Amino acid sequence: MTHRLPQIAMTQRADNRVRYSDSTSTSHNHNKTRITFDKPSTQHLTYIMIKIISVGAIATVLFAAQSSAFSSLSQRSSQHISTPAASSSSALHLSAADEARQLLAKAKALREEAAVMQGKSIEEMEQEVQEKKNMAQERQAVVEKARKEREENKTIRSNTQITPVPEDAKSQIEQAASAVERAFADGIVRQTVRFALLEEEEAMSGLLNEWPGGAKQIYRESGRPLTEMLLSEVRAYSKDSSVDEEEQEASKFSRTPPEVKAEDIWDFDGSAIITATAAAGSHGDVKAVVMPNTDTKYLKDIEAFDKDVGPNRLLLLINPFWKDVESWGFNILQPNGKKRSQEVIFDNGYDVTYAVLRFSARGEDCIAIKSYPFEWQLYAYREDWSGQERPVWLGSSEEEPKSAQYSELLNSRPEFKMSKNMRQMQRMMGNDDQ
Repeated sequence: MTHRLPQIAMTQRADNRVRYSDSTSTSHNHNKTRITFDKPSTQHLTYIMIKIISVGAIATVLFAAQSSAFSSLSQRSSQHISTPAASSSSALHLSAADEARQLLAKAKALREEAAVMQGKSIEEMEQEVQEKKNMAQERQAVVEKARKEREENKTIRSNTQITPVPEDAKSQIEQAASAVERAFADGIVRQTVRFALLEEEEAMSGLLNEWPGGAKQIYRESGRPLTEMLLSEVRAYSKDSSVDEEEQEASKFSRTPPEVKAEDIWDFDGSAIITATAAAGSHGDVKAVVMPNTDTKYLKDIEAFDKDVGPNRLLLLINPFWKDVESWGFNILQPNGKKRSQEVIFDNGYDVTYAVLRFSARGEDCIAIKSYPFEWQLYAYREDWSGQERPVWLGSSEEEPKSAQYSELLNSRPEFKMSKNMRQMQRMMGNDDQ
Protein backbone atom coordinates (compact mmCIF):
# COMPACT_ATOMS: atom_id res chain seq x y z
CA MET A 1 0.00 0.00 0.00
CA THR A 2 1.38 3.39 -0.93
CA HIS A 3 0.30 6.75 0.41
CA ARG A 4 0.67 10.20 -0.91
CA LEU A 5 1.27 13.14 1.42
CA PRO A 6 -1.76 15.35 1.93
CA GLN A 7 -2.00 18.25 -0.40
CA ILE A 8 -3.27 21.48 1.01
CA ALA A 9 -5.51 23.37 -1.38
CA MET A 10 -7.20 26.68 -0.83
CA THR A 11 -10.61 27.43 -2.31
CA GLN A 12 -12.71 30.54 -2.41
CA ARG A 13 -16.25 30.40 -1.15
CA ALA A 14 -19.09 32.49 -2.41
CA ASP A 15 -19.01 34.55 0.79
CA ASN A 16 -15.31 35.36 0.12
CA ARG A 17 -14.18 33.38 3.16
CA VAL A 18 -10.99 31.47 2.46
CA ARG A 19 -11.24 27.75 3.12
CA TYR A 20 -8.53 25.07 3.14
CA SER A 21 -9.04 21.53 1.86
CA ASP A 22 -7.04 18.36 2.38
CA SER A 23 -7.31 15.89 -0.55
CA THR A 24 -6.14 12.35 0.16
CA SER A 25 -6.14 9.32 -2.18
CA THR A 26 -4.98 5.70 -2.02
CA SER A 27 -3.91 3.25 -4.79
CA HIS A 28 -6.75 0.86 -3.90
CA ASN A 29 -9.97 2.80 -4.06
CA HIS A 30 -8.93 6.31 -5.08
CA ASN A 31 -11.63 7.64 -2.81
CA LYS A 32 -11.19 11.31 -2.06
CA THR A 33 -11.99 12.82 1.23
CA ARG A 34 -12.19 16.61 1.52
CA ILE A 35 -11.81 18.18 4.96
CA THR A 36 -12.46 21.90 5.16
CA PHE A 37 -11.96 24.43 7.93
CA ASP A 38 -12.23 28.22 8.16
CA LYS A 39 -9.19 30.49 8.35
CA PRO A 40 -8.42 30.99 12.08
CA SER A 41 -9.49 34.22 13.71
CA THR A 42 -7.14 36.62 15.52
CA GLN A 43 -8.73 35.71 18.85
CA HIS A 44 -8.07 32.02 18.25
CA LEU A 45 -4.43 32.67 17.37
CA THR A 46 -4.03 34.78 20.51
CA TYR A 47 -5.52 32.00 22.60
CA ILE A 48 -3.08 29.47 21.12
CA MET A 49 -0.13 31.80 21.73
CA ILE A 50 -1.10 32.24 25.38
CA LYS A 51 -1.55 28.51 25.74
CA ILE A 52 1.91 27.89 24.24
CA ILE A 53 3.58 30.28 26.63
CA SER A 54 1.71 28.92 29.66
CA VAL A 55 2.35 25.25 28.90
CA GLY A 56 5.99 25.93 28.04
CA ALA A 57 6.56 27.91 31.22
CA ILE A 58 4.94 25.25 33.43
CA ALA A 59 6.91 22.48 31.78
CA THR A 60 10.20 24.37 32.04
CA VAL A 61 9.72 25.17 35.72
CA LEU A 62 8.59 21.65 36.54
CA PHE A 63 11.46 20.12 34.60
CA ALA A 64 14.00 22.41 36.26
CA ALA A 65 12.58 21.72 39.73
CA GLN A 66 12.56 18.00 39.17
CA SER A 67 16.09 18.09 37.78
CA SER A 68 17.22 19.86 40.94
CA ALA A 69 15.36 17.35 43.09
CA PHE A 70 16.81 14.46 41.08
CA SER A 71 20.32 15.86 41.58
CA SER A 72 19.73 15.93 45.34
CA LEU A 73 18.19 12.48 45.33
CA SER A 74 21.06 11.10 43.28
CA GLN A 75 23.54 12.28 45.88
CA ARG A 76 21.57 10.64 48.67
CA SER A 77 20.91 7.46 46.69
CA SER A 78 24.63 7.10 45.96
CA GLN A 79 25.04 6.49 49.67
CA HIS A 80 21.90 4.30 50.08
CA ILE A 81 21.44 2.87 46.59
CA SER A 82 19.89 -0.36 47.73
CA THR A 83 17.27 1.12 50.06
CA PRO A 84 13.58 0.98 49.11
CA ALA A 85 13.26 4.73 49.75
CA ALA A 86 15.89 5.47 47.14
CA SER A 87 14.11 3.29 44.56
CA SER A 88 10.79 4.96 45.36
CA SER A 89 12.33 8.46 45.03
CA SER A 90 13.91 7.56 41.68
CA ALA A 91 10.61 6.23 40.38
CA LEU A 92 8.85 9.39 41.56
CA HIS A 93 11.40 11.51 39.71
CA LEU A 94 11.03 9.51 36.49
CA SER A 95 7.25 9.92 36.64
CA ALA A 96 7.54 13.68 37.13
CA ALA A 97 10.18 13.94 34.41
CA ASP A 98 7.91 12.09 31.98
CA GLU A 99 5.11 14.51 32.80
CA ALA A 100 7.41 17.45 32.14
CA ARG A 101 8.49 15.99 28.79
CA GLN A 102 4.85 15.48 27.81
CA LEU A 103 4.09 19.11 28.61
CA LEU A 104 7.08 20.26 26.55
CA ALA A 105 5.97 18.04 23.66
CA LYS A 106 2.47 19.51 23.89
CA ALA A 107 3.89 23.03 23.84
CA LYS A 108 5.93 22.13 20.74
CA ALA A 109 2.83 20.76 19.01
CA LEU A 110 0.90 23.92 19.81
CA ARG A 111 3.73 26.04 18.38
CA GLU A 112 3.71 23.97 15.21
CA GLU A 113 -0.07 24.42 14.89
CA ALA A 114 0.20 28.18 15.40
CA ALA A 115 3.06 28.36 12.88
CA VAL A 116 0.96 26.62 10.20
CA MET A 117 -1.99 28.92 10.86
CA GLN A 118 0.13 32.06 10.60
CA GLY A 119 2.24 30.84 7.70
CA LYS A 120 5.46 31.02 9.74
CA SER A 121 8.22 28.57 10.49
CA ILE A 122 8.59 27.02 13.94
CA GLU A 123 11.85 28.93 14.41
CA GLU A 124 10.07 32.21 13.73
CA MET A 125 7.33 31.29 16.18
CA GLU A 126 9.83 30.37 18.89
CA GLN A 127 11.73 33.59 18.29
CA GLU A 128 8.50 35.59 18.60
CA VAL A 129 7.59 33.82 21.85
CA GLN A 130 11.08 34.45 23.24
CA GLU A 131 10.90 38.15 22.31
CA LYS A 132 7.60 38.47 24.20
CA LYS A 133 9.14 36.79 27.23
CA ASN A 134 12.11 39.14 27.07
CA MET A 135 9.83 42.18 26.84
CA ALA A 136 7.84 41.01 29.84
CA GLN A 137 11.04 40.47 31.84
CA GLU A 138 12.33 43.91 30.87
CA ARG A 139 9.07 45.55 31.97
CA GLN A 140 9.21 43.71 35.28
CA ALA A 141 12.84 44.75 35.76
CA VAL A 142 11.90 48.40 35.19
CA VAL A 143 9.07 48.14 37.73
CA GLU A 144 11.37 46.52 40.32
CA LYS A 145 14.07 49.13 39.76
CA ALA A 146 11.57 51.97 40.24
CA ARG A 147 10.23 50.35 43.42
CA LYS A 148 13.73 49.97 44.89
CA GLU A 149 14.57 53.60 44.04
CA ARG A 150 11.40 54.77 45.79
CA GLU A 151 12.28 52.78 48.90
CA GLU A 152 15.90 54.01 48.91
CA ASN A 153 14.90 57.64 48.45
CA LYS A 154 11.96 57.54 50.85
CA THR A 155 14.02 58.76 53.81
CA ILE A 156 15.75 61.45 51.75
CA ARG A 157 12.48 62.78 50.35
CA SER A 158 10.77 62.80 53.75
CA ASN A 159 13.65 64.64 55.45
CA THR A 160 13.72 67.38 52.82
CA GLN A 161 9.99 67.99 52.57
CA ILE A 162 9.28 71.72 52.51
CA THR A 163 7.05 72.91 55.35
CA PRO A 164 5.17 76.09 54.37
CA VAL A 165 5.12 79.19 56.53
CA PRO A 166 1.94 79.27 58.68
CA GLU A 167 -0.01 82.45 58.10
CA ASP A 168 -1.48 82.82 61.60
CA ALA A 169 -1.96 81.16 64.98
CA LYS A 170 -4.53 78.65 63.71
CA SER A 171 -2.37 77.32 60.88
CA GLN A 172 0.60 77.19 63.27
CA ILE A 173 -1.42 75.00 65.66
CA GLU A 174 -2.40 72.64 62.83
CA GLN A 175 1.24 72.17 61.85
CA ALA A 176 2.35 71.71 65.47
CA ALA A 177 -0.34 69.11 66.24
CA SER A 178 0.65 67.04 63.19
CA ALA A 179 4.35 67.19 64.10
CA VAL A 180 3.68 66.20 67.73
CA GLU A 181 1.51 63.26 66.68
CA ARG A 182 4.10 62.03 64.16
CA ALA A 183 6.83 62.15 66.80
CA PHE A 184 4.61 60.39 69.36
CA ALA A 185 3.85 57.65 66.82
CA ASP A 186 7.63 57.17 66.50
CA GLY A 187 7.95 56.67 70.25
CA ILE A 188 9.01 60.20 71.29
CA VAL A 189 6.98 60.82 74.45
CA ARG A 190 8.98 63.80 75.79
CA GLN A 191 8.88 66.75 73.41
CA THR A 192 9.59 70.47 73.22
CA VAL A 193 7.43 72.87 71.19
CA ARG A 194 8.46 76.47 70.49
CA PHE A 195 5.66 78.60 69.11
CA ALA A 196 5.94 81.92 67.40
CA LEU A 197 4.16 83.86 70.14
CA LEU A 198 1.16 85.26 68.28
CA GLU A 199 -2.14 86.56 69.50
CA GLU A 200 -5.21 84.81 68.17
CA GLU A 201 -5.84 87.24 65.28
CA GLU A 202 -2.21 88.21 64.66
CA ALA A 203 -0.52 87.45 61.32
CA MET A 204 2.83 85.70 61.13
CA SER A 205 4.38 88.41 58.97
CA GLY A 206 4.89 91.95 60.22
CA LEU A 207 6.51 93.52 63.27
CA LEU A 208 7.19 91.38 66.31
CA ASN A 209 5.09 92.01 69.38
CA GLU A 210 7.21 93.69 72.06
CA TRP A 211 5.07 92.39 74.96
CA PRO A 212 5.50 95.34 77.34
CA GLY A 213 3.72 93.39 80.10
CA GLY A 214 6.48 90.75 80.21
CA ALA A 215 6.01 87.05 80.89
CA LYS A 216 2.58 87.44 82.46
CA GLN A 217 1.24 89.16 79.33
CA ILE A 218 2.90 86.63 77.02
CA TYR A 219 1.33 83.75 78.93
CA ARG A 220 -2.09 85.37 79.19
CA GLU A 221 -2.42 86.53 75.55
CA SER A 222 -0.36 83.96 73.65
CA GLY A 223 1.29 81.11 75.59
CA ARG A 224 -1.82 79.77 77.28
CA PRO A 225 -4.24 80.17 74.31
CA LEU A 226 -1.79 78.51 71.89
CA THR A 227 -1.14 75.59 74.26
CA GLU A 228 -4.84 75.03 74.95
CA MET A 229 -5.55 74.97 71.20
CA LEU A 230 -2.69 72.53 70.66
CA LEU A 231 -3.86 70.12 73.35
CA SER A 232 -7.38 70.29 71.95
CA GLU A 233 -6.03 69.07 68.58
CA VAL A 234 -3.46 66.45 69.62
CA ARG A 235 -4.52 62.80 69.87
CA ALA A 236 -1.80 60.74 71.54
CA TYR A 237 -3.11 57.43 72.88
CA SER A 238 -0.50 55.25 74.53
CA LYS A 239 -0.53 51.48 74.91
CA ASP A 240 -2.14 50.57 78.22
CA SER A 241 -2.32 46.97 79.45
CA SER A 242 -5.41 47.80 81.50
CA VAL A 243 -7.35 48.84 78.38
CA ASP A 244 -8.85 46.34 75.95
CA GLU A 245 -6.97 46.11 72.64
CA GLU A 246 -10.09 46.81 70.57
CA GLU A 247 -10.82 49.86 72.69
CA GLN A 248 -7.25 51.10 72.25
CA GLU A 249 -7.49 50.67 68.48
CA ALA A 250 -10.82 52.50 68.34
CA SER A 251 -9.46 55.38 70.43
CA LYS A 252 -6.86 56.12 67.76
CA PHE A 253 -9.61 57.26 65.42
CA SER A 254 -11.54 59.24 68.00
CA ARG A 255 -11.64 62.96 67.24
CA THR A 256 -13.75 63.85 70.27
CA PRO A 257 -12.01 66.87 71.83
CA PRO A 258 -10.49 66.37 75.26
CA GLU A 259 -11.25 68.46 78.33
CA VAL A 260 -8.44 71.02 78.73
CA LYS A 261 -7.64 72.66 82.07
CA ALA A 262 -4.90 75.13 83.06
CA GLU A 263 -3.29 75.55 86.47
CA ASP A 264 -0.75 78.28 87.23
CA ILE A 265 2.65 77.27 88.61
CA TRP A 266 3.98 80.73 89.37
CA ASP A 267 1.68 83.56 88.30
CA PHE A 268 4.41 86.20 88.25
CA ASP A 269 6.54 83.96 85.98
CA GLY A 270 3.72 83.35 83.52
CA SER A 271 4.14 79.58 83.90
CA ALA A 272 1.50 76.87 84.14
CA ILE A 273 0.70 73.19 83.75
CA ILE A 274 -2.07 72.50 81.22
CA THR A 275 -3.72 69.09 81.11
CA ALA A 276 -5.86 67.49 78.39
CA THR A 277 -8.12 64.71 79.68
CA ALA A 278 -8.93 62.44 76.74
CA ALA A 279 -12.53 61.44 76.10
CA ALA A 280 -11.54 57.84 75.27
CA GLY A 281 -9.63 57.18 78.48
CA SER A 282 -6.66 58.17 80.60
CA HIS A 283 -4.21 56.45 78.23
CA GLY A 284 -4.76 59.45 75.95
CA ASP A 285 -4.16 62.19 78.56
CA VAL A 286 -1.50 64.81 77.73
CA LYS A 287 0.31 67.32 79.96
CA ALA A 288 2.17 70.48 78.92
CA VAL A 289 4.43 72.71 81.04
CA VAL A 290 4.11 76.25 79.68
CA MET A 291 7.06 78.69 79.71
CA PRO A 292 9.25 77.19 82.45
CA ASN A 293 12.53 79.00 83.15
CA THR A 294 15.91 78.09 84.65
CA ASP A 295 14.80 78.26 88.27
CA THR A 296 15.45 74.88 89.91
CA LYS A 297 11.83 74.82 91.06
CA TYR A 298 10.83 73.95 87.49
CA LEU A 299 13.29 71.08 87.41
CA LYS A 300 11.53 69.62 90.46
CA ASP A 301 8.12 70.21 88.87
CA ILE A 302 9.12 68.63 85.54
CA GLU A 303 10.58 65.64 87.38
CA ALA A 304 7.31 65.19 89.29
CA PHE A 305 5.19 65.55 86.12
CA ASP A 306 7.42 63.02 84.38
CA LYS A 307 6.70 60.40 87.07
CA ASP A 308 2.98 61.24 87.09
CA VAL A 309 2.64 60.87 83.31
CA GLY A 310 4.58 57.64 83.16
CA PRO A 311 6.82 56.21 80.47
CA ASN A 312 4.19 55.87 77.74
CA ARG A 313 2.13 59.08 77.81
CA LEU A 314 2.99 62.43 76.28
CA LEU A 315 4.60 65.31 78.22
CA LEU A 316 5.35 68.62 76.43
CA LEU A 317 7.49 71.63 77.27
CA ILE A 318 6.05 74.75 75.64
CA ASN A 319 8.41 77.68 74.93
CA PRO A 320 10.89 77.04 77.76
CA PHE A 321 13.20 79.97 78.46
CA TRP A 322 16.37 77.92 78.11
CA LYS A 323 18.16 77.01 74.90
CA ASP A 324 20.51 74.26 76.07
CA VAL A 325 22.25 73.09 79.25
CA GLU A 326 24.58 76.08 79.12
CA SER A 327 21.59 78.35 79.79
CA TRP A 328 21.87 77.46 83.49
CA GLY A 329 25.45 78.64 83.78
CA PHE A 330 26.75 79.17 87.32
CA ASN A 331 24.43 80.41 90.02
CA ILE A 332 25.65 80.60 93.61
CA LEU A 333 22.05 80.12 94.80
CA GLN A 334 21.67 76.89 92.83
CA PRO A 335 25.20 75.49 92.30
CA ASN A 336 23.94 72.14 90.99
CA GLY A 337 21.43 73.66 88.57
CA LYS A 338 23.39 72.76 85.43
CA LYS A 339 23.90 69.17 86.53
CA ARG A 340 20.26 68.79 87.56
CA SER A 341 19.01 70.19 84.27
CA GLN A 342 21.12 67.67 82.38
CA GLU A 343 19.65 64.80 84.40
CA VAL A 344 16.01 65.94 84.42
CA ILE A 345 15.67 67.39 80.91
CA PHE A 346 18.43 66.70 78.41
CA ASP A 347 19.09 63.10 79.40
CA ASN A 348 15.35 62.36 79.00
CA GLY A 349 15.02 63.68 75.47
CA TYR A 350 12.59 66.60 75.14
CA ASP A 351 13.56 66.93 71.48
CA VAL A 352 12.22 69.93 69.56
CA THR A 353 9.50 68.47 67.37
CA TYR A 354 7.97 71.77 66.27
CA ALA A 355 9.37 75.29 66.28
CA VAL A 356 8.80 78.61 64.53
CA LEU A 357 11.65 81.08 65.06
CA ARG A 358 11.38 84.69 63.89
CA PHE A 359 14.41 86.99 63.79
CA SER A 360 16.26 89.55 61.66
CA ALA A 361 19.31 88.89 59.46
CA ARG A 362 20.94 91.57 57.30
CA GLY A 363 17.94 93.79 57.95
CA GLU A 364 15.50 91.21 56.51
CA ASP A 365 12.62 89.60 58.40
CA CYS A 366 13.43 85.90 58.54
CA ILE A 367 11.67 82.79 59.77
CA ALA A 368 12.84 79.21 60.38
CA ILE A 369 10.44 76.29 60.79
CA LYS A 370 11.07 72.85 62.26
CA SER A 371 8.35 70.22 61.90
CA TYR A 372 9.18 66.62 62.85
CA PRO A 373 10.64 64.64 61.14
CA PHE A 374 11.61 67.17 58.48
CA GLU A 375 14.63 69.46 58.35
CA TRP A 376 14.55 73.13 59.28
CA GLN A 377 13.05 75.21 56.48
CA LEU A 378 14.53 78.68 56.02
CA TYR A 379 12.55 81.66 54.71
CA ALA A 380 12.87 85.41 54.38
CA TYR A 381 10.03 87.86 53.73
CA ARG A 382 10.09 90.05 50.64
CA GLU A 383 7.60 92.63 49.40
CA ASP A 384 5.72 91.92 46.18
CA TRP A 385 4.66 94.58 43.63
CA SER A 386 1.75 95.62 45.88
CA GLY A 387 3.91 95.95 49.00
CA GLN A 388 2.54 92.77 50.58
CA GLU A 389 5.22 90.67 52.28
CA ARG A 390 5.58 87.13 50.97
CA PRO A 391 7.88 84.39 52.32
CA VAL A 392 10.70 83.32 49.98
CA TRP A 393 12.16 79.87 50.56
CA LEU A 394 15.96 80.00 50.93
CA GLY A 395 16.85 76.40 51.72
CA SER A 396 16.90 73.80 54.48
CA SER A 397 19.20 72.83 57.32
CA GLU A 398 19.66 69.76 59.51
CA GLU A 399 20.50 71.95 62.52
CA GLU A 400 18.88 75.09 63.87
CA PRO A 401 20.15 77.88 61.56
CA LYS A 402 22.44 80.71 62.64
CA SER A 403 22.35 84.36 61.54
CA ALA A 404 25.58 83.92 59.56
CA GLN A 405 23.99 81.07 57.58
CA TYR A 406 21.01 83.29 56.78
CA SER A 407 23.24 86.19 55.68
CA GLU A 408 25.09 83.88 53.28
CA LEU A 409 21.84 82.60 51.79
CA LEU A 410 20.42 86.11 51.42
CA ASN A 411 23.55 87.36 49.67
CA SER A 412 23.30 84.52 47.14
CA ARG A 413 19.71 85.33 46.13
CA PRO A 414 19.01 87.96 43.45
CA GLU A 415 15.73 88.96 45.17
CA PHE A 416 17.77 90.30 48.09
CA LYS A 417 20.69 91.91 46.25
CA MET A 418 19.37 95.27 47.45
CA SER A 419 18.65 95.95 51.11
CA LYS A 420 15.10 96.38 52.34
CA ASN A 421 15.51 100.18 52.61
CA MET A 422 16.93 100.42 49.08
CA ARG A 423 14.00 98.46 47.68
CA GLN A 424 11.55 100.78 49.40
CA MET A 425 13.33 103.83 47.94
CA GLN A 426 13.27 102.33 44.46
CA ARG A 427 9.52 101.74 44.69
CA MET A 428 8.93 105.30 45.93
CA MET A 429 10.78 106.63 42.85
CA GLY A 430 8.73 104.38 40.60
CA ASN A 431 11.69 102.14 39.69
CA ASP A 432 11.86 98.40 39.56
CA ASP A 433 13.16 97.08 42.87
CA GLN A 434 14.38 93.79 41.41
